Amino acid sequence: MTYIEEYYKWIEKNPNKVCKKVKTIYQRLVMDLKKPKTVSFFNKATGENETHTYIFDERKSLRCIHFIEKYCRQSKGIWNGKPLKLELFQKAFLQALFGFVDKDTGLRKYKKAVLFVARKNGKSVLDSGIALYMLTKDGEGGAEIYSVATKKEQAKIVWEESKKMVKKSPALAKRIRCLIGGIYYDDNDSSFRALSSDSNSLDGLNAHLVIADEVHAWKDKNLLDVTYDSMGARTQPIYLETSTMGTVRENVFDIEYDYDSQVIDGTIEDETLLPVIYELDNENEWTDEECWFKANPSLGRIKSIKNLREKVQRAKNNPIELVNLLCKDFNVRQNSLNSWLTFDDLNNEKVYKEWKDSYCIGGCDLSSTTDLTSATILGVVKGEIRVKQMYWIPTNLLEKKVIEDKIPYDKWLAAGLVRLSGTSKIDYHDVTLWFLEQVQEFDLRPLWVGYDSWNAQFWCDEMIENGFDMVEIRQGYKTESAPLKQMKADLMDKKINYNNNPILKWNLSNVVVKVDDNENIMLSKEKARQRIDGAASLMDAYVLYVNKQQEFLNYINEEV
Repeated sequence: MTYIEEYYKWIEKNPNKVCKKVKTIYQRLVMDLKKPKTVSFFNKATGENETHTYIFDERKSLRCIHFIEKYCRQSKGIWNGKPLKLELFQKAFLQALFGFVDKDTGLRKYKKAVLFVARKNGKSVLDSGIALYMLTKDGEGGAEIYSVATKKEQAKIVWEESKKMVKKSPALAKRIRCLIGGIYYDDNDSSFRALSSDSNSLDGLNAHLVIADEVHAWKDKNLLDVTYDSMGARTQPIYLETSTMGTVRENVFDIEYDYDSQVIDGTIEDETLLPVIYELDNENEWTDEECWFKANPSLGRIKSIKNLREKVQRAKNNPIELVNLLCKDFNVRQNSLNSWLTFDDLNNEKVYKEWKDSYCIGGCDLSSTTDLTSATILGVVKGEIRVKQMYWIPTNLLEKKVIEDKIPYDKWLAAGLVRLSGTSKIDYHDVTLWFLEQVQEFDLRPLWVGYDSWNAQFWCDEMIENGFDMVEIRQGYKTESAPLKQMKADLMDKKINYNNNPILKWNLSNVVVKVDDNENIMLSKEKARQRIDGAASLMDAYVLYVNKQQEFLNYINEEV
């Protein structure tokens, strides 16, 4: 029996200890073991359609496992100097990564692998063992191995662990040279180095293995793209992403996580990717000890269950510790510690296909003339609160904003979620045209449009001339508190369907609120770490939705 099958049998016997994503991916791997998969795709490089059949080669699947357990030794705590004995979940992962190959060429199926798991589950040690195997025994001449992170100190964690493994293993120490700048295996002219985004040597790489460590902290997608593209000349390279969850939203990690999740659930077909994500299925499971294993597959063996119990108890007594506990020990995506909403609060992946012919409410945050501007349409359809948004960015600032903010405005532009406006500043006339477009093309008829009066007089006059009923939303606790609290409750209850708009999701994750002595709240733009324009635009619409709710519902009922 393979480790993959053995692990899946354990999963079936312990359904409450394994998250849905892990169960889904290993169920698929077991099926692929029993029935080889044939895949057809168009090769852009050759301009031809290709067909590949992938089989499982058990001999190849065990090589990395045998190497690690025979030669690699640990360096920390009670395991210092002892041989590295892999956990079943680690063996199953390695068998899948190295065992599925092309029937005709014998080359590996997976070019990229993802292992997202809570901290203290042996992630860095496993990375280090894989790196040494790929350096010495993968049959690749002149192999270049890289541990990569945004900071050199982080990139060196895996590299340093590999260095310690070599020094503690007599067999490896005889054959591998460990120097200040790298680890070298002269028998096949291979090397292993640590690189970061501030390195001067990112260009010209020819990587055989890239270990992208703690991707949750990456804000620079260029680092991922450059290092991934560096594998283009290798016959069977591997790009290995390992990470815990983090608090940086809508940057590199969220893009990768969302893509991986869609591959797992079958929305996207990508036979070159092996995604394994350990996490709680629901944020509320953190108080259920049996569910802790979902994010911690080595709990009770590598990771101390006693220490985790103590952390959970502290979080129960001191809620401020909960965000860090959920993020790092239970692998649940979070925002920063002072954010208004947790990621679980704001995340809603529901979408609507079409929305036409209904009364609605508008909101707009014009922001600065050079920043992001947002407009919102809010309506109620069959009891569901629907939200439609558009964003604008100055044409000449697009490239600069992508680089400076490290936010994928360019990709959002291509997806139709952002529009260019003006040259170096926003032309508010474009906002008017969007509202007119909603009326004329979709028959979405705003009864009122809420706006912040700052810098908006000319635009307000233009909107009135085009027949819109404009309502000034005065900023402050009195105006904002009740609508914001209602908006949060509706987000938590998943009543607001914002069509899974990634920009609004990002903006909501950035929101910070100010609280007065009476526990009234208002948005704090000055304390927000990044843009909240979409959230402010939604709030302007929500103020009217809450204050004019009965009148609005009367219109809807008359319409029906």
